[in-house]
Amino acid sequence: MKDLLQIRGLSLDRFNAVLDRADEYYDIVTAGKKPFPKLKDRSVITLFYENSTRTRTSFESAAKYLGAEVVNISVGASSVQKGESLKDTALTLDAMYPDVIVMRHSQSGAPHRLAGWVRAHVINGGDGLHAHPTQALLDMFTARRRFGDLKGRKAAIVGDIKHSRVARSNIYAMTLAGMQVNVFGAGTLMPAGIEQMPCKVCKSLEEAIKGCDIVMALRIQLERMKGGLFPSAGEYNRYFGLGKKAMELAAPGAIVMHPGPVNRGVELSHDLLDTDMCVKDEQVTGGLCVRMALLDMLINKEL
Repeated sequence: MKDLLQIRGLSLDRFNAVLDRADEYYDIVTAGKKPFPKLKDRSVITLFYENSTRTRTSFESAAKYLGAEVVNISVGASSVQKGESLKDTALTLDAMYPDVIVMRHSQSGAPHRLAGWVRAHVINGGDGLHAHPTQALLDMFTARRRFGDLKGRKAAIVGDIKHSRVARSNIYAMTLAGMQVNVFGAGTLMPAGIEQMPCKVCKSLEEAIKGCDIVMALRIQLERMKGGLFPSAGEYNRYFGLGKKAMELAAPGAIVMHPGPVNRGVELSHDLLDTDMCVKDEQVTGGLCVRMALLDMLINKEL
C-alpha cells in the first residue's frame, strides 16, 4: 500500500492494523515517553492548500515524535502564488526525495493526482468535499478505546453533511467496522445521492440519535458554503444542535464527537461541550497516535 487517499476500499485488516498500532503508540505517548527515533533520517512534507490547525499540527507532531524531519510548505508564500501548477509543485517536491507528503487541498481528487506524480507515500489530509481518511480513523480509534469491539454499535452523524468530507469518510469507516449509521441534517445541508451511501437518512434529530452509542456533530462549513443555506446560527442550534436533553435519547454511556473546531452554542450546547460525554480532546490525542501509526507503517511497508 503506497498511499492513504480515502477510507472507501480500505480492507478491514488494514483498518484494524492501523488502529492496533495506534493503540501501542497511545500507551507510549500518554506515558510521556517522547521522542523516539523510529523514523530517524526520514522526511515528511506537509503541503496544505487550506488552513488547518489540528490536522497539520497533528501530522507534524506525529513525525517529530518518531524522529523524522518535517518540512512545512506554506502555499501562501510558495511558488503557487506565482502561478506554479500542482504538477510542477509535485515534481519539485519529488526531486527532494521525501518519504511522505501529507496534502490538503480544496479540490476533490487533488491528492490522488499528486500520488500519481511522486514516489513518496501520499496521505490525504482532506480534499474538497470528498474525503478525510485520517479523521475517520482517529474517530474510530477513539470509539474503539471507549467501547472495544464496534461491531453492532449504532452511530448518528448530525449537521452539515453536504459540505463535510468528515461525514463521508466516517460513514464508510463506521460501516467497515460493522456499525449502523444514521444521518440527519437540514434539507439544504444534505448532499444529493446520500441515499446511495451505506447509511440511514433520518427525518428528525430524535430518530437519528435514539439508541446510538456515538453521536457526531459536524461543524458548519461556512467557508465552503455559497448562499444562505440556513437562516441563522441560533435557528440552526434550535433544530439541529445537540444538548444534554437531546442526548437523553442516546444509549447509556453514549459519547459525543466533533471533528473541531467547534462553534460553541451552534453544533453543541455549552452544557454538553464541557462534560465527560464529549470526547473531542480524546479525539485529538487519538489523532496524534493514528498519524504516528500511519507514518510508521507506510514508510516501513507494513500496510
